[in-house]
Amino acid sequence: MKNSIQISTYHLQYQTQVINLILNIQQKEFGVPITLEQQPDLLKIRNFYQQGKGNFWVALDKDKVIGTIAAIDLDNKNLALRKMFVNSNYRGYGVGNKLLNSLVSWAEEKNVKEICLGTIDKFKVAHKFYEKNGFIKVTKHELPEHFPIMLSDNIFYSLKIKSHQITE
Repeated sequence: MKNSIQISTYHLQYQTQVINLILNIQQKEFGVPITLEQQPDLLKIRNFYQQGKGNFWVALDKDKVIGTIAAIDLDNKNLALRKMFVNSNYRGYGVGNKLLNSLVSWAEEKNVKEICLGTIDKFKVAHKFYEKNGFIKVTKHELPEHFPIMLSDNIFYSLKIKSHQITE
């Protein structure tokens, strides 16, 4: 399974699958009461994420979207990591690592200094994943000035970009 997974930049043809994947994980798997209406960025991925140094990637198993990761360009030197989701059937196969590697490589190419993210306390496995890959916990006040804090976010992480490599 691991060898058949490809990472691709987002194209409109993936929109419905991306929305379904993210909402299913948020609502059904974790019981987070968030709707599509509260995430209008999912309806305008190209305009919202694929601007400046930002981007949006999908993990694909053939033509099936099984994971996502996005970066918002905050100020030409910082990125906000958003929409990191992997289908539960594909966790443990390196999909998250491939997605994060794509984002970090992109950040290095674009001379980004820092990647920050907000998450919620329920996503414990995600916290371990970020920490294992060099992210450090920060307070809300340590985030870049234009960091978009979601209402549900209550834990924040930061990764300083050097020649950073993701661990398996």
